[in-house]
Amino acid sequence: MTGRVEGKVAFVTGAARSQGRSHALRLAQEGADIIAVDLCDRVPTIEMYPPATEEDLAETVRLIEDLDRRVIATKADVRDPAALAAAVADGVAQLGRLDIVCANAGVFEIAPALEITDQAWNDMIAVNLTGVWNTCKAALPHLIANGGGSIVITSSTAGIKGIPNTVHYTATKHGVVGIMRTLANEFAPQSIRVNTVHPTGVDTTMIQNPKTWGLFLPDDDSPTREKAAEAFAATNALPVPWVDPVDISNAVLWLASDEARYVTGVMLPVDAGFTIK
Repeated sequence: MTGRVEGKVAFVTGAARSQGRSHALRLAQEGADIIAVDLCDRVPTIEMYPPATEEDLAETVRLIEDLDRRVIATKADVRDPAALAAAVADGVAQLGRLDIVCANAGVFEIAPALEITDQAWNDMIAVNLTGVWNTCKAALPHLIANGGGSIVITSSTAGIKGIPNTVHYTATKHGVVGIMRTLANEFAPQSIRVNTVHPTGVDTTMIQNPKTWGLFLPDDDSPTREKAAEAFAATNALPVPWVDPVDISNAVLWLASDEARYVTGVMLPVDAGFTIK
């Protein structure tokens, strides 16, 4: 089946690389034009992996255009509601409409709870929670004007259960579920569906770095991807250490498509069984 979102326009945050790029490409493969934004800069308290760059965002644009889809890309910070609103408005002005919102932008950091600084807490909340709200707030008027649409928010398995050494991250990923449930109820009369996806570890730079490997191998002074894979796999019910970005993108695509036209207010785990009770 192809063309599942043919003729639609999708707004994707954190689109420069990793899950965000994958979501944008998967939606474009199925016929959507893309409004893409990314910070393309570092958040000071996120030190465990390098930030996306403007070159990364340009590569996302190239890949979408290679699919013969239109894309409007903007360097914008989800913590800045005015910048987000301007990016969406510009995209809608050029592409004509808005049907799909993929509130994907987020950051991740590891620290024991009592070692998390006030600034680290505030940065995490600002990007992962307030940034999701800013994304939804900027997009909702356009979805209403369009007569409906789909919002898909990226949460995490940390939005379902508590993950030690990530209290600030875990708080945000639980928090976006509250945003999702409230908006799903409030905007259902406007035919706007809102759902969350909850990935287990995804094979991106966010987990493929020495600090995350070390969380799973605390007694190893030189953790590697290969050594960490076994420990990662032990957290999942299915025999895999992590999933690929496209596995999440396929869930996003389904939730965004008319195949899920009556699905709203749902927490969808794509987690290889990580959260099975």
